[in-house]
Amino acid sequence: MVQRVLDAGLDTVEQAAALAESQAPGIRVTSVVSRDVAVPALLGEAGDHGRTVVGTRGAGGFSALLLGSVGLRVAACATAPVVVVRGTPSHVTTGVVLVAVRDERDLDVMRFAAETADRHKASLRVLSAYTHYQYAGSMVPVLGDLTDVAEERASSVTRLIGPVRDEFPGLTVTGDLVRAHSPAGALVDASAHADLVVVGARRPAHALGTPLGRVVHAVLHHAHCPVAVFPDGERHRFDD
Repeated sequence: MVQRVLDAGLDTVEQAAALAESQAPGIRVTSVVSRDVAVPALLGEAGDHGRTVVGTRGAGGFSALLLGSVGLRVAACATAPVVVVRGTPSHVTTGVVLVAVRDERDLDVMRFAAETADRHKASLRVLSAYTHYQYAGSMVPVLGDLTDVAEERASSVTRLIGPVRDEFPGLTVTGDLVRAHSPAGALVDASAHADLVVVGARRPAHALGTPLGRVVHAVLHHAHCPVAVFPDGERHRFDD
């Protein structure tokens, strides 16, 4: 029984390797069949400097929409960038890399997105979405002036874009500040007009389960194009 499973796995990776070589002639492709649990095996192969690419084929009834548990846990625990391949064959190529930012802590995420866009001769769209308190009512004075919030966020985006433009002078970079009821929804909508969405994995402290924020969760599950998750500075080791 075990041998049949290993043989089936070997057939699968050999077919995948042949497909990769046909799509990108000249690329060096190796294949491995691991006996380890999927998530630790993938994280171990990638290490701290590799890139992991996973699909969205979940085991449940929502495989066409949602990211499977293996992909989600890899994205949550990786110490190197993870690309989740999403979207449909009918998705129109736009030549745009979309990066989601909030403040100066996202500078490394911006650089990764800029390098990716520059390598693929795409443009970079920097999107920062903040919440619109539609029902704040009398609480507005307590919450503070929303105009100040917008100006502060716009200033942060400008400070992020400046160094990236200096480092990549040939790259077209645009910045957008969006007020939305749901920042996650704004990013998902914007993903319909991009070839790749780049998000930073700001992992909440002491989070249970897969330590990713709600916005990243939503984008991973519902984006219209592939998503790259760039890890934060904190190292996470997966134990199963």
